[in-house]
Amino acid sequence: MNLRSQIVLICVGSFLITLPTQLFPLSSSAQIRPVSGFTAQPSGQLLTEQVRQIAQSITVKVLSGRSGGSGIVIQKQGPIYTVVTNQHVLTAGQGSGYQIQTHDGRTYSAEVVRTVSFEGNDLALLQFRSTGADYPVASLGTSSSLQAGDEVFAAGFPVESEQYGSAWTFTTGTVSLIADRPIARGYQIAYTNLVEKGMSGGPILNRQGQVIGINGMHAYPLWGDPYIFTDGSRPNTAMRDIMMRSSMGIAIDTFVQLAAGFYNNSGGMPAASVPPSPIRLVSPEEQPRHSLPESAQPQVDSSGLPRVEETPGLPNPGSDPLW
Repeated sequence: MNLRSQIVLICVGSFLITLPTQLFPLSSSAQIRPVSGFTAQPSGQLLTEQVRQIAQSITVKVLSGRSGGSGIVIQKQGPIYTVVTNQHVLTAGQGSGYQIQTHDGRTYSAEVVRTVSFEGNDLALLQFRSTGADYPVASLGTSSSLQAGDEVFAAGFPVESEQYGSAWTFTTGTVSLIADRPIARGYQIAYTNLVEKGMSGGPILNRQGQVIGINGMHAYPLWGDPYIFTDGSRPNTAMRDIMMRSSMGIAIDTFVQLAAGFYNNSGGMPAASVPPSPIRLVSPEEQPRHSLPESAQPQVDSSGLPRVEETPGLPNPGSDPLW
Protein backbone atom coordinates (compact mmCIF):
# COMPACT_ATOMS: atom_id res chain seq x y z
CA MET A 1 0.00 0.00 0.00
CA ASN A 2 1.49 3.33 -1.01
CA LEU A 3 1.79 6.35 1.27
CA ARG A 4 -1.16 8.22 -0.30
CA SER A 5 -3.55 5.30 0.33
CA GLN A 6 -2.46 5.07 3.96
CA ILE A 7 -3.12 8.77 4.49
CA VAL A 8 -6.63 8.46 2.97
CA LEU A 9 -7.54 5.51 5.21
CA ILE A 10 -6.30 7.31 8.32
CA CYS A 11 -8.38 10.41 7.47
CA VAL A 12 -11.56 8.40 6.78
CA GLY A 13 -11.13 6.39 9.98
CA SER A 14 -10.74 9.58 12.03
CA PHE A 15 -13.91 11.01 10.47
CA LEU A 16 -15.94 7.93 11.35
CA ILE A 17 -14.71 7.96 14.92
CA THR A 18 -15.76 11.57 15.43
CA LEU A 19 -19.19 11.30 13.76
CA PRO A 20 -22.05 12.06 16.20
CA THR A 21 -23.98 8.95 17.17
CA GLN A 22 -27.28 10.54 16.06
CA LEU A 23 -26.28 9.89 12.43
CA PHE A 24 -26.31 6.12 12.92
CA PRO A 25 -29.53 4.07 13.01
CA LEU A 26 -30.83 2.78 16.33
CA SER A 27 -30.35 -0.85 17.21
CA SER A 28 -33.01 -3.12 15.79
CA SER A 29 -33.98 -4.04 19.35
CA ALA A 30 -35.10 -0.47 20.13
CA GLN A 31 -38.87 -0.10 20.54
CA ILE A 32 -41.02 2.82 19.46
CA ARG A 33 -44.18 2.93 21.56
CA PRO A 34 -47.23 4.18 19.60
CA VAL A 35 -49.43 6.83 21.17
CA SER A 36 -53.13 6.85 20.43
CA GLY A 37 -56.11 8.42 22.18
CA PHE A 38 -56.97 7.30 25.70
CA THR A 39 -54.82 4.14 25.62
CA ALA A 40 -51.49 5.91 26.02
CA GLN A 41 -49.44 5.18 29.10
CA PRO A 42 -49.49 7.96 31.74
CA SER A 43 -45.84 8.75 30.98
CA GLY A 44 -46.46 9.01 27.24
CA GLN A 45 -46.54 12.33 25.45
CA LEU A 46 -49.78 12.93 23.55
CA LEU A 47 -50.40 15.10 20.54
CA THR A 48 -52.21 18.35 21.22
CA GLU A 49 -55.26 17.04 19.33
CA GLN A 50 -55.35 13.96 21.55
CA VAL A 51 -55.23 16.10 24.68
CA ARG A 52 -57.98 18.28 23.21
CA GLN A 53 -60.23 15.26 22.64
CA ILE A 54 -59.65 14.01 26.19
CA ALA A 55 -60.37 17.47 27.59
CA GLN A 56 -63.58 17.79 25.60
CA SER A 57 -64.87 14.38 26.70
CA ILE A 58 -64.36 15.00 30.44
CA THR A 59 -65.42 18.67 30.60
CA VAL A 60 -69.05 19.51 31.35
CA LYS A 61 -71.01 22.73 31.47
CA VAL A 62 -72.50 23.54 34.87
CA LEU A 63 -75.80 25.41 34.67
CA SER A 64 -76.17 27.29 37.92
CA GLY A 65 -79.37 29.30 38.15
CA ARG A 66 -79.19 31.85 35.35
CA SER A 67 -75.41 31.68 35.25
CA GLY A 68 -72.92 28.91 34.77
CA GLY A 69 -69.41 27.55 34.67
CA SER A 70 -67.57 24.34 33.92
CA GLY A 71 -66.73 21.08 35.64
CA ILE A 72 -64.73 17.85 35.31
CA VAL A 73 -66.10 14.30 35.43
CA ILE A 74 -63.85 12.64 38.02
CA GLN A 75 -65.81 9.60 39.17
CA LYS A 76 -68.30 7.00 37.97
CA GLN A 77 -70.14 4.55 40.22
CA GLY A 78 -72.67 2.62 38.17
CA PRO A 79 -75.03 5.24 36.73
CA ILE A 80 -73.80 7.96 39.14
CA TYR A 81 -71.22 10.46 37.91
CA THR A 82 -69.33 12.91 40.13
CA VAL A 83 -68.17 16.30 38.87
CA VAL A 84 -65.71 18.67 40.54
CA THR A 85 -66.15 22.40 39.97
CA ASN A 86 -65.58 25.68 41.83
CA GLN A 87 -67.74 26.68 44.77
CA HIS A 88 -68.17 30.13 43.27
CA VAL A 89 -69.76 28.52 40.18
CA LEU A 90 -72.53 27.14 42.40
CA THR A 91 -73.17 30.34 44.32
CA ALA A 92 -75.45 31.84 41.65
CA GLY A 93 -77.63 28.74 41.58
CA GLN A 94 -78.38 28.50 45.27
CA GLY A 95 -82.09 28.08 45.69
CA SER A 96 -82.74 27.31 42.02
CA GLY A 97 -80.90 24.04 41.43
CA TYR A 98 -78.14 22.85 39.11
CA GLN A 99 -77.85 21.08 35.79
CA ILE A 100 -74.97 19.36 34.01
CA GLN A 101 -74.58 19.46 30.23
CA THR A 102 -72.26 16.73 28.93
CA HIS A 103 -70.18 16.72 25.75
CA ASP A 104 -72.89 14.92 23.77
CA GLY A 105 -75.42 17.70 24.44
CA ARG A 106 -77.48 15.90 27.08
CA THR A 107 -78.57 17.88 30.12
CA TYR A 108 -79.03 16.27 33.53
CA SER A 109 -80.32 17.47 36.86
CA ALA A 110 -77.53 17.54 39.47
CA GLU A 111 -77.20 17.60 43.25
CA VAL A 112 -74.44 19.01 45.45
CA VAL A 113 -72.40 16.47 47.43
CA ARG A 114 -72.53 17.86 50.96
CA THR A 115 -70.61 15.11 52.75
CA VAL A 116 -67.15 16.53 52.07
CA SER A 117 -65.66 19.78 53.36
CA PHE A 118 -63.14 21.62 51.23
CA GLU A 119 -62.13 23.84 54.16
CA GLY A 120 -62.63 27.18 52.47
CA ASN A 121 -60.99 26.18 49.18
CA ASP A 122 -62.93 27.13 46.05
CA LEU A 123 -64.05 23.57 45.32
CA ALA A 124 -67.37 21.74 45.19
CA LEU A 125 -68.78 18.41 44.00
CA LEU A 126 -71.92 17.70 41.99
CA GLN A 127 -73.45 14.37 41.03
CA PHE A 128 -75.82 13.34 38.26
CA ARG A 129 -77.33 10.08 37.10
CA SER A 130 -77.17 8.71 33.56
CA THR A 131 -78.58 5.32 32.60
CA GLY A 132 -78.54 5.80 28.83
CA ALA A 133 -75.02 7.10 28.20
CA ASP A 134 -71.51 6.17 29.25
CA TYR A 135 -69.13 9.08 29.88
CA PRO A 136 -65.33 9.07 30.20
CA VAL A 137 -63.76 9.89 33.56
CA ALA A 138 -60.72 12.13 33.96
CA SER A 139 -57.33 10.67 34.72
CA LEU A 140 -55.83 12.65 37.60
CA GLY A 141 -52.13 13.45 37.52
CA THR A 142 -50.10 15.22 40.17
CA SER A 143 -49.28 18.90 40.49
CA SER A 144 -46.29 18.29 42.76
CA SER A 145 -43.89 17.83 39.84
CA LEU A 146 -44.98 20.94 37.91
CA GLN A 147 -42.35 23.54 37.13
CA ALA A 148 -42.39 26.97 35.54
CA GLY A 149 -42.28 26.57 31.77
CA ASP A 150 -44.17 23.26 31.65
CA GLU A 151 -46.75 23.12 28.88
CA VAL A 152 -50.36 22.97 30.06
CA PHE A 153 -53.82 23.05 28.47
CA ALA A 154 -57.00 24.64 29.83
CA ALA A 155 -60.61 23.92 28.85
CA GLY A 156 -64.11 25.07 29.69
CA PHE A 157 -67.25 26.86 28.55
CA PRO A 158 -66.87 30.66 28.43
CA VAL A 159 -70.05 32.59 29.03
CA GLU A 160 -71.58 34.12 25.94
CA SER A 161 -69.37 36.76 24.39
CA GLU A 162 -68.71 38.23 20.97
CA GLN A 163 -65.33 36.47 20.88
CA TYR A 164 -66.35 32.96 21.93
CA GLY A 165 -70.13 32.70 21.93
CA SER A 166 -70.68 29.99 24.50
CA ALA A 167 -68.85 27.13 22.78
CA TRP A 168 -66.43 24.80 24.51
CA THR A 169 -62.92 26.29 24.43
CA PHE A 170 -59.43 24.76 24.63
CA THR A 171 -56.34 26.92 25.15
CA THR A 172 -52.60 26.25 25.30
CA GLY A 173 -49.94 27.84 27.46
CA THR A 174 -47.26 27.24 30.05
CA VAL A 175 -46.91 27.30 33.82
CA SER A 176 -45.63 30.72 34.87
CA LEU A 177 -45.40 30.13 38.62
CA ILE A 178 -46.00 27.47 41.27
CA ALA A 179 -46.38 29.18 44.64
CA ASP A 180 -44.91 27.38 47.64
CA ARG A 181 -48.31 27.76 49.35
CA PRO A 182 -51.78 28.69 48.13
CA ILE A 183 -53.33 32.12 48.13
CA ALA A 184 -56.89 32.73 49.27
CA ARG A 185 -59.39 29.96 48.38
CA GLY A 186 -56.66 27.51 47.41
CA TYR A 187 -55.20 29.00 44.23
CA GLN A 188 -51.58 28.02 43.68
CA ILE A 189 -50.84 27.43 39.96
CA ALA A 190 -50.26 30.45 37.70
CA TYR A 191 -50.34 29.77 33.95
CA THR A 192 -50.36 31.76 30.72
CA ASN A 193 -53.43 30.11 29.14
CA LEU A 194 -56.31 32.43 28.39
CA VAL A 195 -59.15 31.61 30.80
CA GLU A 196 -62.45 33.41 30.35
CA LYS A 197 -65.47 33.80 32.61
CA GLY A 198 -67.40 30.53 32.55
CA MET A 199 -64.29 28.36 32.28
CA SER A 200 -64.10 28.22 36.08
CA GLY A 201 -64.18 24.60 37.23
CA GLY A 202 -62.77 23.28 33.95
CA PRO A 203 -59.59 21.20 33.74
CA ILE A 204 -55.95 22.13 33.48
CA LEU A 205 -54.18 19.23 31.77
CA ASN A 206 -50.60 18.17 31.11
CA ARG A 207 -49.18 16.71 27.89
CA GLN A 208 -50.15 13.21 29.13
CA GLY A 209 -53.83 14.18 29.14
CA GLN A 210 -54.00 14.10 32.94
CA VAL A 211 -55.82 16.73 35.01
CA ILE A 212 -53.26 18.56 37.15
CA GLY A 213 -55.36 21.54 38.19
CA ILE A 214 -58.74 23.25 38.12
CA ASN A 215 -59.43 26.62 36.48
CA GLY A 216 -60.91 29.35 38.63
CA MET A 217 -59.39 32.81 38.28
CA HIS A 218 -58.64 34.77 35.14
CA ALA A 219 -55.84 37.29 34.79
CA TYR A 220 -56.24 40.89 35.98
CA PRO A 221 -59.25 40.57 38.34
CA LEU A 222 -61.64 43.49 38.03
CA TRP A 223 -61.75 44.23 41.73
CA GLY A 224 -60.39 43.16 45.08
CA ASP A 225 -56.98 41.75 45.93
CA PRO A 226 -57.08 37.93 45.93
CA TYR A 227 -53.28 37.65 46.09
CA ILE A 228 -52.96 37.03 49.82
CA PHE A 229 -51.59 33.76 51.18
CA THR A 230 -53.78 31.76 53.50
CA ASP A 231 -51.45 32.59 56.40
CA GLY A 232 -52.14 36.32 55.86
CA SER A 233 -48.79 37.16 54.27
CA ARG A 234 -48.45 38.64 50.80
CA PRO A 235 -46.27 37.65 47.84
CA ASN A 236 -43.39 39.91 46.95
CA THR A 237 -43.83 42.42 44.14
CA ALA A 238 -42.31 40.20 41.43
CA MET A 239 -44.45 37.19 42.36
CA ARG A 240 -47.61 39.26 42.60
CA ASP A 241 -46.96 40.72 39.16
CA ILE A 242 -46.72 37.22 37.68
CA MET A 243 -49.91 36.16 39.44
CA MET A 244 -51.82 39.22 38.23
CA ARG A 245 -51.01 38.69 34.57
CA SER A 246 -51.64 34.93 34.74
CA SER A 247 -54.67 32.72 35.08
CA MET A 248 -54.76 30.96 38.46
CA GLY A 249 -55.83 27.41 39.23
CA ILE A 250 -56.19 25.07 42.20
CA ALA A 251 -53.69 22.21 42.25
CA ILE A 252 -55.25 18.78 41.77
CA ASP A 253 -53.19 17.55 44.74
CA THR A 254 -55.19 19.95 46.94
CA PHE A 255 -58.45 18.43 45.73
CA VAL A 256 -57.25 14.84 46.18
CA GLN A 257 -56.00 15.54 49.70
CA LEU A 258 -59.24 17.19 50.83
CA ALA A 259 -61.44 14.54 49.20
CA ALA A 260 -59.28 11.64 50.38
CA GLY A 261 -62.11 9.90 52.20
CA PHE A 262 -64.49 10.20 49.24
CA TYR A 263 -62.49 9.86 46.05
CA ASN A 264 -60.06 7.21 44.84
CA ASN A 265 -59.14 5.76 41.47
CA SER A 266 -61.10 2.55 42.05
CA GLY A 267 -64.46 4.25 42.46
CA GLY A 268 -64.75 4.88 46.17
CA MET A 269 -66.70 8.13 46.22
CA PRO A 270 -70.17 7.66 47.75
CA ALA A 271 -73.17 8.57 45.63
CA ALA A 272 -75.42 11.44 46.64
CA SER A 273 -79.16 11.36 46.17
CA VAL A 274 -79.71 12.36 42.55
CA PRO A 275 -82.66 12.24 40.15
CA PRO A 276 -83.03 8.94 38.25
CA SER A 277 -82.91 10.25 34.69
CA PRO A 278 -81.82 13.18 32.48
CA ILE A 279 -84.35 15.97 32.15
CA ARG A 280 -83.53 16.74 28.52
CA LEU A 281 -82.13 14.76 25.63
CA VAL A 282 -80.61 15.72 22.33
CA SER A 283 -82.41 14.82 19.14
CA PRO A 284 -82.52 11.06 18.34
CA GLU A 285 -79.87 11.18 15.63
CA GLU A 286 -77.23 12.39 18.09
CA GLN A 287 -75.59 9.54 19.96
CA PRO A 288 -73.18 9.73 22.93
CA ARG A 289 -69.52 9.64 21.92
CA HIS A 290 -66.29 9.12 23.83
CA SER A 291 -63.34 10.22 21.78
CA LEU A 292 -65.21 12.80 19.68
CA PRO A 293 -63.45 12.25 16.33
CA GLU A 294 -63.62 15.17 13.95
CA SER A 295 -65.96 13.25 11.64
CA ALA A 296 -68.42 12.52 14.44
CA GLN A 297 -68.90 15.75 16.32
CA PRO A 298 -72.41 16.37 17.73
CA GLN A 299 -74.58 18.79 15.80
CA VAL A 300 -74.29 22.36 16.98
CA ASP A 301 -76.45 25.41 16.86
CA SER A 302 -75.47 28.89 15.67
CA SER A 303 -73.64 29.61 18.94
CA GLY A 304 -71.40 26.57 18.59
CA LEU A 305 -72.99 24.52 21.40
CA PRO A 306 -74.35 20.99 20.92
CA ARG A 307 -78.06 21.29 20.11
CA VAL A 308 -80.43 20.55 22.98
CA GLU A 309 -84.12 21.22 23.53
CA GLU A 310 -84.85 24.56 25.14
CA THR A 311 -81.60 24.78 27.05
CA PRO A 312 -81.69 27.99 29.11
CA GLY A 313 -79.30 30.74 28.10
CA LEU A 314 -76.34 31.77 30.18
CA PRO A 315 -76.31 35.54 30.62
CA ASN A 316 -73.05 37.17 31.60
CA PRO A 317 -72.93 36.83 35.39
CA GLY A 318 -71.30 40.20 35.85
CA SER A 319 -67.79 41.19 36.81
CA ASP A 320 -67.05 38.67 39.54
CA PRO A 321 -63.22 38.50 39.34
CA LEU A 322 -63.17 34.71 39.63
CA TRP A 323 -65.51 33.96 36.74
